[in-house]
Amino acid sequence: MKRTVIGCIVGLVTWVIVVSLIDRGLRALLAGYAAAEPALAFTLQMMAARLGMAAVTSLIAGAAIGAVAPTSKLAPSILGVVLLCLFIPMHVKVWHAFPVWYHLTFLLTLAPLILLGAHLSSRKGLSGNAVRALTS
Repeated sequence: MKRTVIGCIVGLVTWVIVVSLIDRGLRALLAGYAAAEPALAFTLQMMAARLGMAAVTSLIAGAAIGAVAPTSKLAPSILGVVLLCLFIPMHVKVWHAFPVWYHLTFLLTLAPLILLGAHLSSRKGLSGNAVRALTS
């Protein structure tokens, strides 16, 4: 149980750090992204980049959980539910700013990608070096 709790905490912290780093990269590398962010006036390319950022972040957070609590089936599910509980109200609040497909893609893939990341990192075939590379 201790590893499950620690895994959830590590997964959440990893999710926040990775999404922040990728968002900073998008601001620096994607023309107009930084200006569009405050008003949520994203182009199709920017929305795709944001969904990609969420997908990569969720996989890495799941991998972090799998590295900390490789036998826990509960930890990645808990993080998925926690993140959904945090993001559903946010998406409801900004529902008008994005197309429905954007909201659904983000919300419906969040938990499954965390589960996939945890599964992949906890597999016996994945080396410890690969897990450390994903989570660092």
